[in-house]
Amino acid sequence: MIIRIVKMTFQPDKNEQFRAVFSEVQAKIERFPGCSGVELLQDRANNAVFMTFSTWDNEEALEKYRQSSLFKDTWQKTKVLFAAPAEAWSLDRLLI
Repeated sequence: MIIRIVKMTFQPDKNEQFRAVFSEVQAKIERFPGCSGVELLQDRANNAVFMTFSTWDNEEALEKYRQSSLFKDTWQKTKVLFAAPAEAWSLDRLLI
């Protein structure tokens, strides 16, 4: 399983526009083969900072999503709202 976290900082007046985009695509992302779920988080100290937290079966499933028209269309609508470049991490859950 892969955990994917993407941090996005938006222009202050674009928060609601981004939330609308995410609301429109969340269920579609969750139905994408290999995705176990996606959540939207908002920073408590800076409400212009959001993070998505998604889980994927494997790297191949994540990469297929990243090459899909769903991702490309969503990213095109989202990146124009940014105040800073996005940051992303792919993580493994460690069971200790």
